Amino acid sequence: MKEHTCTLGIVTPPWYTEKIEYKLQNCLPELLNKHLNGEQEWDIKYSADPLIGLTEHSKEVMNALYEKKEEEGWDLAVCLTDLPLFRDKSLVVAEANEAKQVSLLSLPGMGAFPIIKRIRESIIQLVKEMNGQNTQKEAGRWSLNASQNKWKNIWRKITFMTPIKKETVEMDDHNMGVRFTVDSRFRAGIRMVTGMVRANRPWSLFPSFMKVLMVAFTTGIYALVFPTLWKLGGSYGVGRMLLISIMAITSLVVWIIISHKLWERPNDNFSTYLRRLYNCTTFLTLFTTILIYYFVLYGGFLLAVFLLIPMDVLQAQLSGEGGLHHYFLIAWMATNVSTFIGALGSSLEKEEVVLSGTYGYRQRQRYELIKEDKEKQKEEEKSSAPSAN
Repeated sequence: MKEHTCTLGIVTPPWYTEKIEYKLQNCLPELLNKHLNGEQEWDIKYSADPLIGLTEHSKEVMNALYEKKEEEGWDLAVCLTDLPLFRDKSLVVAEANEAKQVSLLSLPGMGAFPIIKRIRESIIQLVKEMNGQNTQKEAGRWSLNASQNKWKNIWRKITFMTPIKKETVEMDDHNMGVRFTVDSRFRAGIRMVTGMVRANRPWSLFPSFMKVLMVAFTTGIYALVFPTLWKLGGSYGVGRMLLISIMAITSLVVWIIISHKLWERPNDNFSTYLRRLYNCTTFLTLFTTILIYYFVLYGGFLLAVFLLIPMDVLQAQLSGEGGLHHYFLIAWMATNVSTFIGALGSSLEKEEVVLSGTYGYRQRQRYELIKEDKEKQKEEEKSSAPSAN
């Protein structure tokens, strides 16, 4: 029989709460019972709080989380933040404070694939750290022996190329008991940027490119009428075609960044390093999205080439040298031309979706939410204040 109910609060940025809750709500209580001492029931509370993800400094996040835990009356609290966190120039993946019963997990710190399973396993590991059930107290490389439960292997499973270092922090730090970091700046940079791109979910931006896709496809279909495109596709080598493809994709990325003002300029909100990191992430996120768009466009042109260009007509234009492989080259060339001519200058649909895929915009959203909360609190204080006699 369970002795009592333990409440675990999971705090996320506003745009992640619903997804995280949907993925974890049915399995997490059972797994916590299974992998901890099993003497209590688990009540999981999910909360969205813009303040938790307002800063890249882990100490400030932990302090804000502790205040929220006390305010809500939770027993334990875990913060899942979409921001990269730093401590003494090291990338922080996670932190846990046994005394305050709070911990945090940086999704970008987990790398390119922080799938729900890894988030779930990380939460279990952090709860064990907060409960004092961690099996390694001393500082050093986080290592687990083969006899331990597979759920304890989270840090080793997600750090094949970038091992995570576990540090035991003296309690006079007033913030946490253990910290998990990546001590190599190069490996940390790769993990962080790929994790931030993954957190931006570039595939979710693709619907906003439908208008661009239709303009590009229409332009390319028109270009297929002219034999000049067939000859160019057949005469260019693979190296030149790859170079043209990279130029076409990059040009579209740059155009979208400029036309929708996605590039972060120097300001008081972000440090120079963070601003460069955000800009790099924005570029790579859009590059990934447009790469998806590019292959979809290529598939459309490949189908159109097979349907619209008879082999005998193609061979006549190419002096009898036309073959099946020329269809693939013509479709490739049409994709490049349509990207250059048809897509550039077009505007995106659902601009808000594209903006939400950038860290700078989401940070500005946080500031706006906090500003609204403060104004609301002031109005409530004024309304509740006793009127002067």
